[in-house]
Parts: sequence; C-alpha cells; structure tokens
Amino acid sequence: KFPLPAVTFSEILATSDLPGGVVNLLTGKRAELAPHVASHMDVNGIVDGAGDAELSGKLQAGTAINLKRYANRSFVPADWFTTRAEDPYWILDSVEFKTAWHPIGL
Repeated sequence: KFPLPAVTFSEILATSDLPGGVVNLLTGKRAELAPHVASHMDVNGIVDGAGDAELSGKLQAGTAINLKRYANRSFVPADWFTTRAEDPYWILDSVEFKTAWHPIGL
C-alpha cells in the first residue's frame, strides 16, 4: 500500500555494511507477489501475517512444491509490548535448530 518507506530503507541498506543479498525487499501488490514468492525455489520459508484466507491458500499451495516452511500468524497483536507478543515461542516456526551445545562440568 505504501512502498516508499521500504524503498527508502533499501537505499539505507545499499549504503550500509551489510553484504548484498542479506536483506531482500520486494515491492508490489501482495496478491501478485505471493504466488511467485511461495513457489520460488530459493525462498526457504514464509511467515504469513496478512490474515487473508484466499492468499493463505495460495501461499500454502506454493510452499508445498518444495516443502518449505509455512507459518500462518492469525494472531497479530495490536500492542507488540504485551506478554503474548513478547513470547519467544512466537518465532519457533521459523527457527532451525542444527546443534545445541550444553556445557556441563565433569
């Protein structure tokens, strides 16, 4: 709806110390971009916060092509400082655990 802040943010990222490709911003209409992003083989996961059932169905169908992670966030808190919004399990669907080291004394 308002792409100008994202474009301005992309200019800031372009002149920062981040390597290219760390942050990728796409501007466009959500309904047009979603099917292509969902079926793209280089996208590893999608967190859907739109709350649109039709768009959610398209995203789920696209993510099934290469079995990428899909998380539907139907709860979008109006106040991000509530206890429920600050729950660390909120990002559990988008975190991949490879190895967890637990140092213990012997």
